[in-house]
Amino acid sequence: MTAHEALQKAQSIAHDVLAPKAAEVDAKGLFPSDGIAALGKAGLMGLTLPASAGGLGLGPTAFAPVVETLASACASTAMVYVMHSCAAQVIAVRTPTGAQRLLGDLASGTHLATLAFSETGSRSHFWAPISRARAKGDMHLLSADKSFVTSAGKADCYVTSALSVSSGGPTDSTLYWVCREDPGVAVGEPWKGMGLRGNASAPMQLADVELGADRKLGADGEGFKIMLEVVLPWFQLGTASVALGIAGAATAATAEHLKGAKLTHLNESLGNLPTLRAYLARMQIALDQAKALVAQAAASMERPAADTMKLVLESKAAAGDMALSVTDNAMRVCGGAAFAGRVSSVERNFRDSRAGHVMAPTSDVLYEFLGRALLGMPLF
Repeated sequence: MTAHEALQKAQSIAHDVLAPKAAEVDAKGLFPSDGIAALGKAGLMGLTLPASAGGLGLGPTAFAPVVETLASACASTAMVYVMHSCAAQVIAVRTPTGAQRLLGDLASGTHLATLAFSETGSRSHFWAPISRARAKGDMHLLSADKSFVTSAGKADCYVTSALSVSSGGPTDSTLYWVCREDPGVAVGEPWKGMGLRGNASAPMQLADVELGADRKLGADGEGFKIMLEVVLPWFQLGTASVALGIAGAATAATAEHLKGAKLTHLNESLGNLPTLRAYLARMQIALDQAKALVAQAAASMERPAADTMKLVLESKAAAGDMALSVTDNAMRVCGGAAFAGRVSSVERNFRDSRAGHVMAPTSDVLYEFLGRALLGMPLF
């Protein structure tokens, strides 16, 4: 399957499966199982996984527009998809002996994966777990309180982190994959977020979960390196693309509102007001600028260069802030109709856009990273 064919399949699923149920997913906080199943059936759950594992073997430049397309219809589904893709990417890069079959299941969509990194104590510093693995013979015991785990209780496989058994610092961590059925795995309170209400984000507790060597992803102490070199780029690109999709949906809905709504006493559409047309124009310009940066970051990930990481960090920061601004302007232009939820997806887009801004690394942390990078200072 080519990148163009994958995008066409994503567009079809977004139109036929995601969009009709997006409002209900949001209103009731429903996990988008139908959408995830459709993506699996289409082969898109293995979009970036190697062909040897049953995946499509496509890269970041195919991934970004697929995510954007899904997010334009249902941001909750898109975020579940992003988390699955990031977790699967780690397993593909550091496949232990016991995970060969799992990789094929992830590629086919039979199994859903996600990340379980953030912990209450380290908050949005996802790269610094508080929990520490303990040795028990040849086994490792994991006990941790993970926070904001997307697809919690819905995913079959969780890529998680803990400080290594003999760690010397907050970045000396090891990654593991944990099964939903493993004894000691429990899910906390249901997700009641402001936005992305269908992604089943919730805390998870790991209580002395026993894991053998076949559950380790990489060597002891290699977790931080994998998080920065594998997870961070894919996650930043994915969340940036989600922001593009949300902002694109809000812009399109605003245009439709301006064409359809009328000032009856003047017998003219809202689109005849120059001020509102100017707002729409600025929304589109901001969206196109962010889209160009995300495309540049995706291309650089496929052909790494000295500025690749800078572009990746910039893409999430820029796209996230753009989505906040665009959806805010969409609410402003559509006025009371949007506030009352009567303008297509605008009110939902407004709420969904807030999630990426506080999702680790938060926009403020990204600005700090970028500032340090520009001054030649170490990030950690």
